Amino acid sequence: MELWIAFLTGLTTGGLGCLAVQSGLLATTLAHQLEQEMALRKNNKRSVFRPAIARPILLFLTAKLVVYTLLGAALGALGAVLQLTPWMSALLYLAIGIFLLGNGLRMLNVHPIFRYFVLEPPSFITRYIRRRSKQADDFFTPLFMGTLTVFLPCGVTQAMMAAALGTGSALNGAALMFAFTLGTSPLFFAVSYFTTRLGAAVEKHFNQFVAVVMILLALFNFDSGLNLLGSPFSFSRLYNQTAASFAGVSSGSQIIVSENGYAPVALHLPAGQPVTLEWVTDNTQSCARSVVVSQLNYRQILPATGRVKWEIAPQKMGTVVNYTCSMGMYPSQLIFDLPPTEN
Repeated sequence: MELWIAFLTGLTTGGLGCLAVQSGLLATTLAHQLEQEMALRKNNKRSVFRPAIARPILLFLTAKLVVYTLLGAALGALGAVLQLTPWMSALLYLAIGIFLLGNGLRMLNVHPIFRYFVLEPPSFITRYIRRRSKQADDFFTPLFMGTLTVFLPCGVTQAMMAAALGTGSALNGAALMFAFTLGTSPLFFAVSYFTTRLGAAVEKHFNQFVAVVMILLALFNFDSGLNLLGSPFSFSRLYNQTAASFAGVSSGSQIIVSENGYAPVALHLPAGQPVTLEWVTDNTQSCARSVVVSQLNYRQILPATGRVKWEIAPQKMGTVVNYTCSMGMYPSQLIFDLPPTEN
């Protein structure tokens, strides 16, 4: 998953999802400061929104950012040890999609059965967190509470943790969780800071917005999983096939790998003979560098800049080979429908 997507996910549904799960914890942590500020406002007509309120929120969010970044590194390192195959990655994305869809439908109160999509920590951890959160008058407590949020991840955070596992890299896993958690912080801070003015009606609309975005993210994950499986029926692949049909036949032996995917999207190749295909990169940094061709059991990490050749065994006339990046974001095709070339 691209880091900007992780950040935007945190900025929207992730931030709201974290609020739904963790805002009560922070609100209790802030209770002491809020009581003091309200007393000042009542007696001296001073604003309740003072730095005394902002400091514990910032400490809380800083600790949360650090602990989730470390968690992402650990998950990424674990993914490297597990050596996820394209099929395992695809199933992981499909599982994330099912989880997000179930949570979105739960938040919309579609059916009581979707309540089973809520994953909660053991009750003794929850009781301990609530007991500690009452001690809100020191510097340590907000940091401690922020660290313990790792035991209370929202649905979107859990899905992002699975994505970090799928990166297979400690650095990429840490970067992914850092970008996501950083994205959750602005909204989390704003709503927590102005909590005394957040009404029930606004909170209801927030929950509905979270549910809709989670359903959209579920569709995105379903699409990525289907692309990694090489399915011809994903949303993005069907769209690309329609667009490619208007572009005419694109033949040759090179595929240009850019930040935005592969060009051409559909490459026509000769059937019935070995084919040498060349991947060409030029300062490419996106996940398009990680090519996955499930049908031919081929997976290659391309250099940021360079040329990599791939020898393809003869394919039958009419064979269509679907491929994508390791995140299932750029579905493309190799179409073997040209007559054999003369030697």
